[in-house]
Amino acid sequence: MQAKSIFTFFLSVAFLSGFAQNAKTIRVKMDRPANGLSIPVEIALDQLSFKNAANLQLNLISGKVKTPIAFQVSNDGKRMLNWKLPANEKKEYDFELSESASAENKSVQAVKNDSSITMISNGKNLLRYYHATVNPPKGQDINYRRSGFIHPVWTPKGQELTRIHAPDHYHHYGIWNPWTHVEFEKDTVDFWNIKGHQGTVRFAKLLSRTEGPVFSEFQALHEHVVFKKDGSEKVALNEVQTVRVYQPENEEYYIADITSSMSCATESPFRILAYRYAGMGWRTTGYWNDQNCEVLTSEGKTRKDTDGSRAKWCIVQGELPENQYGGIAFLSYPANYNFPEPMRIWNPGTNGRGDMFFNFAPTKDRDWLLEPGKTYVLKYRMVVFSGKFDAAKAESAWQYFSTGPLVDIK
Repeated sequence: MQAKSIFTFFLSVAFLSGFAQNAKTIRVKMDRPANGLSIPVEIALDQLSFKNAANLQLNLISGKVKTPIAFQVSNDGKRMLNWKLPANEKKEYDFELSESASAENKSVQAVKNDSSITMISNGKNLLRYYHATVNPPKGQDINYRRSGFIHPVWTPKGQELTRIHAPDHYHHYGIWNPWTHVEFEKDTVDFWNIKGHQGTVRFAKLLSRTEGPVFSEFQALHEHVVFKKDGSEKVALNEVQTVRVYQPENEEYYIADITSSMSCATESPFRILAYRYAGMGWRTTGYWNDQNCEVLTSEGKTRKDTDGSRAKWCIVQGELPENQYGGIAFLSYPANYNFPEPMRIWNPGTNGRGDMFFNFAPTKDRDWLLEPGKTYVLKYRMVVFSGKFDAAKAESAWQYFSTGPLVDIK
């Protein structure tokens, strides 16, 4: 029996007697505290010999008591069974998977209209993605227009955590991911500072949209477009961005994953040149300033000494309107380029009041050559929360994001 370990909680699958015919028992063992977080789990469904995913039922087993658990089957090349562990500190869980018709109501939605896709759970907005082009405020340079970005991100209690078109940086678009200095076909192209009209990133088409009781997800194709000196355009890089939002357990937090898969669009390489900012950026709510928000990284850095440092995760949180508090714990995946990633974080006093900007910038201190015929992946997880979030929770969230199950089928 061969066991493959990629994560740090352990999941064993065994064929046990005492259950209905064609039932399997899935045993999940936790090797570290989850600190009150509900952990997403996925395993390959084909390993369990179930061919008809439409007639499955998943139960949490506690003694002789079976409690139905929401699950979801995804298929991106292979069928995966997805569910979430309860938010408690048990060391071991048993689940029974059987071929019994089970209808699950959709509780996470990805609602699309002419301009955007909004992730909604139980009637509450969680985040919104713009596939339509959004123009800058009236009177500003039209080159500031942009599509393919996330805004707003709401806390579970409905407060906005992102901002677009800040007067100091009209090119900031909530959560977005352009590259600043790129060498492409003997030119240096700036996809970040779009007023210069050297390049931009734009939505090209929607590849998929999924809804279900565990998560909702969409995949969008982004084109990194070069504006040539002769007035023509050329797509230099194709990026498939996948955004997955998990069903919140309560009004305390929810989890959202962002994955970018990048490949050269031509036979020319795409060399990202070292620069102090580039990649996954977050322009935070304009409500925050030096006095009412804080930063903490996996290395114990705070806002005053974070810029240029490296981290596995970073918490940005603060006071919000209506006497609320909240923020995002941003987690970087270990396989990301230049991990643990350097960060660009605005120092205290920025813009005279301490405006906040966060950026995982893998090319902050080195070039990154993207070659034709290869695919390059960056993965991030956001834990979006109301209330306060501490280092222990962030570390647990990162551990269970970065490592996953050992599956043993007997």
